[in-house]
Amino acid sequence: MSDFFAKHETLLRTAVAATDARTYWSPFPEAPSGRIYGETAKEDGAAAFEARKNTLFDLSQPHNGTVVGGERSPFGPELNITYPAADADVLIDTAKAAMGDWARATPDMRAGICCEVLDRLNKRSFEMANAVMHTTGQAFMMAFQAGGPHAQDRALEAVAYAYKEMSRIPDAVRWEKPQGKHDPLLIDKSWRIIPRGVALVIGCATFPTWNGYPGLFASLVTGNAVLVKPHPNARLPLAITVEIAREVLAEAGFDPNVLMLAADTSDNPLTKALACEECVKIIDFTGSSAFGQWLREHVSGSVYTEEAGINTIVISGTDNFKAMCQNIAFALSLYSGQMCTTPQNIFIPGGGIATDQGHKSFDEITAAIGLAVDKLLGDPDRAMGILGAIQNPAILERIAEARDLGDVVRESTAINGVGEALTASPLIVAVDAADEAAYMEERFGPIAFMIRSGDLNDAIRRSAESVELGGAITAGLYATDEAVIDQAIEAFAASGVNLSINLLGSYVANQSAAFSDFHVSGANPAGNASLTDSAYVANRFRVAAVRRMVS
Repeated sequence: MSDFFAKHETLLRTAVAATDARTYWSPFPEAPSGRIYGETAKEDGAAAFEARKNTLFDLSQPHNGTVVGGERSPFGPELNITYPAADADVLIDTAKAAMGDWARATPDMRAGICCEVLDRLNKRSFEMANAVMHTTGQAFMMAFQAGGPHAQDRALEAVAYAYKEMSRIPDAVRWEKPQGKHDPLLIDKSWRIIPRGVALVIGCATFPTWNGYPGLFASLVTGNAVLVKPHPNARLPLAITVEIAREVLAEAGFDPNVLMLAADTSDNPLTKALACEECVKIIDFTGSSAFGQWLREHVSGSVYTEEAGINTIVISGTDNFKAMCQNIAFALSLYSGQMCTTPQNIFIPGGGIATDQGHKSFDEITAAIGLAVDKLLGDPDRAMGILGAIQNPAILERIAEARDLGDVVRESTAINGVGEALTASPLIVAVDAADEAAYMEERFGPIAFMIRSGDLNDAIRRSAESVELGGAITAGLYATDEAVIDQAIEAFAASGVNLSINLLGSYVANQSAAFSDFHVSGANPAGNASLTDSAYVANRFRVAAVRRMVS
């Protein structure tokens, strides 16, 4: 049996330290460079992905004799990959039966194995990039970074937090209580980390690894069996993950059925059947608020969610108007707005703002942001590298509906000359603050509202209230007055959202860095958990004690 803990102990302890320091740290290089990953890594990854097409993805786990498929690349071609299907009760029973040795393994052993899985995933980052790109529609660079190294960072962060929490419990102590004139009372006490049961990870269609890995690895390292239920449109990235992890588990001497893929279809979903099983004690879910609410109402285990949200920006002033518009344009355009962190509502005082270019009216601000989007996406190749493709055709219908909600400042257009890919640039619509029906719900995709507010106080108040009512993961502020900044900090902290101030250049509100940023606060309707903090991991295990009297 390989000693994976010894192999990765330095990495693990450095990761634990990074969760406390919260400065920049990443062990997984984000640059898709041959000098880092190997001179042929890009070609090898593409070939590995191509070899997956038109095949059965056999994970050697229980199945019912049928297969599911239907994944289609948002860039055009069908993948024609099939996956063995299994009934919910068989998956549950198999997971329960596989847990014994895994639950009894030490936290060191489990953490070492999880680190080995991540190490192997990192070496396969080019293959994963292709899998993510052709299931989600992300452009290649984003698919490589977010689907590979950044997702691996988030996974390691979860492992580090869980390891830190488990390590707080000593293995054994001698308890000695003074008894006055009598000999002290001596009891040997020992403790064992015990898992909660079976964990279920419900994957999303847009970021299957980045959003799926924290829950997967947090539950696995704490001794639980894990069922990974991918979105039917994005099975491949999580199937590759499960395949690699099962190989490592088997090499380490554990039943690989501790981790299984639960592949299903939209027409015959497994999610509710799995979630309602009595032994499913942990559920991680990324998706709609409606299903998040259903989970909270119908399951007895711990539910960790990231749900819909209405991300917001307030513009009160800037000393670099051009750079502000460029930054906002990039934030609206990245991955065609198909990110849980993309700004949707931009609140602007109706009387305009002061800038380094003089006073700018509401109409001038909205027009300048629209023009910045045009310039950013003016070259088709550059545009594809930023926008990627539309993952779900329903987004195009949503764009069409949003055109009628106000005055169109910038029209959403497709990129010409990109074959079968579904593409759409940001639609920008101007509305009055009173038109809450237009902007007070998440309209997922490349849709942004420029909201004419009464004044600055009204803009901040409405923006913060939209977070409290509809949820948000990110909030932004552009301001030059420190009093305004202080006012916004208090307002957005009270509404439970992370605030970014005066972002310029290539760093946009959409970005979230592992080991530094807490992704989702858990303090507003956009989600009840944070990636990653101690609360995210501590309820995934319990502690059982043994007390033995010393004679």
